[in-house]
Amino acid sequence: MDKKRKNYLQLAFLTFLIVGTILIIKHQRSIPYQHDTGFVFGTVYHITYQHEKSLKDEIEKELKKVDNSLSTFNQQSVISKINRNENVQINDMFTDVFDLAQQISKETNGAFDITVAPLVNAWGFGFKQGSEPTNLVIDSIMHVVGYEKVKRIGNTIRKTDQRVMLDCSAIAKGYGSDAVARLLNRKDIKNYMVEIGGEIVTCGINEKRLPWRIGVTKPTDDSLNVNNEYQAVLNVTNKSMATSGNYRNFYYKGGKKYAHTINPKTGRPVQHSILSATVLADNCATADAYATSFMVMGIDGAKQVLDQHPELMAYLIYTDENGEYAVWYSPSLKDKICP
Repeated sequence: MDKKRKNYLQLAFLTFLIVGTILIIKHQRSIPYQHDTGFVFGTVYHITYQHEKSLKDEIEKELKKVDNSLSTFNQQSVISKINRNENVQINDMFTDVFDLAQQISKETNGAFDITVAPLVNAWGFGFKQGSEPTNLVIDSIMHVVGYEKVKRIGNTIRKTDQRVMLDCSAIAKGYGSDAVARLLNRKDIKNYMVEIGGEIVTCGINEKRLPWRIGVTKPTDDSLNVNNEYQAVLNVTNKSMATSGNYRNFYYKGGKKYAHTINPKTGRPVQHSILSATVLADNCATADAYATSFMVMGIDGAKQVLDQHPELMAYLIYTDENGEYAVWYSPSLKDKICP
């Protein structure tokens, strides 16, 4: 083959690649973004993804599987049957979440604990009534709280006390977001954002051909939930993000503001200045659980965990000595904070 002919073939092949790439990009841009909304786990979900048609039926089916495993609102779910001490065989979804929860409980020295719900309920009711639960009430509940009081043996759950109750609400929404993301990945969908009750998984780009950007809500005394001012906006493309912080329900002590967060180790509200913990991780269930943990552990405790887990990033909002809002975030998160 002479040199002239070889150059011609190379040029033709290069032209073919360029034209093919342009056509593929043009086709991709012509594919619409779908917007699905619904209700699950006692909250609302919003899912945006680029696909030729709506996959809402399949998404709902996947979320139903999670609900049937982990929802305490569903009386026939695996977790509800465990709480009633029925003889039930756990499924893969429950196993995944339970094992992850126990792992994070150990790594946070019990700051994350899926047996803490009775304490949360006791304090929540007390605050609404303008009174605190008595020491006697708290001490009695503490007998049935503690992640060490429950373990998995094969496909069954064993409790040290039948009164122990499980509640995966601090990890289930994140896991649900992961489950939908896995479904979209199986469909070879490259651009999506899954959000369930504020727990988010993203991939690719949004409708404007830009990275996914998510706001971190600024804590305010806003009981009506009408103020959505953002403290920061983060670029969370190809990451999962979860936020914990009941910062619309403060209590005051010594002139400082605290969020209503219960420490499973003490049975009482924490007195850390942290108001909101946002965590970025490779999966949303992990981000969800650590965000809750950091609310219990406070800034110093959160920093210690983050030092041991460089794959995690956190954005923490707290009140300083003067009662003003302040922020601390992982150094690795700096490039993800949008100007």
